[in-house]
Amino acid sequence: MSSTILYIAGAIILLLIIIYFVQEKFIFKPEKLPADFKFVYDAPFEELFFDIEPGVRINGLHFYVEKPLGLILYFHGNTRSIKGWGKYAKDFYRYKYDVVLVDYRGFGKSTGKRSERKMLADVQFIYTQLANKYNEHHIIVYGRSIGSGFAAKVASDNRPRYLILDAPYYSFIKVVERFLPLLPVKYVLRYHLRTDKWIRKVNCHTYILHGTKDMLIPIRHSENLQKLSPNKITLIRINGGGHNNLPSFPEYHNFIRDILKYD
Repeated sequence: MSSTILYIAGAIILLLIIIYFVQEKFIFKPEKLPADFKFVYDAPFEELFFDIEPGVRINGLHFYVEKPLGLILYFHGNTRSIKGWGKYAKDFYRYKYDVVLVDYRGFGKSTGKRSERKMLADVQFIYTQLANKYNEHHIIVYGRSIGSGFAAKVASDNRPRYLILDAPYYSFIKVVERFLPLLPVKYVLRYHLRTDKWIRKVNCHTYILHGTKDMLIPIRHSENLQKLSPNKITLIRINGGGHNNLPSFPEYHNFIRDILKYD
């Protein structure tokens, strides 16, 4: 019996070690772009570079309109690069908002070694730079999927007009525990992304959009987030929506329109 227990314990420890070292390959699925890649879109835009520190440069896209009502700072999901995510900018600039999308370290043209601490510092650096050009009262922070954690942290440390979370997680730990329920993954997981912790400190109103049939991050994550601050968080349920298809629902665009026009 004791040898069986030791064997199981050893197997679990080995699995946890493997998870520790390979987790980034499962969490982040970046598309890398050559430095000379040329972005092409039908709307006016400019390419941005944020020099964080020596050897670390964050690439972004700035879609702009005449006499903007404000700025949407958009943090995308865990796949691809801003080359593909840029198509979603039209969901916001059609309502006379400038839009800035940025790639995380190792995505697109962005450089630098990833860690939660460094990535959180990156997004704060970017927000600070943009707040020098736009009044904070006219900045809306938008976080999609994994980007919702970064968006919540930025909103908790600053004073934007609104925070919008698209298919967010209660905490990233909860997402991983759902797929590995019997393992103490929180002890080896290098990305905790505590949306539940940060959202309590957000002073502006928060809008959460979540599909009722999201199989990756179930809507209960958003329901539990709303319970943390019910007077400051509005949960918008997209009936039948999954994790990756909310923009295909007219309701999504109607709510975005109402949120931005209300501003």
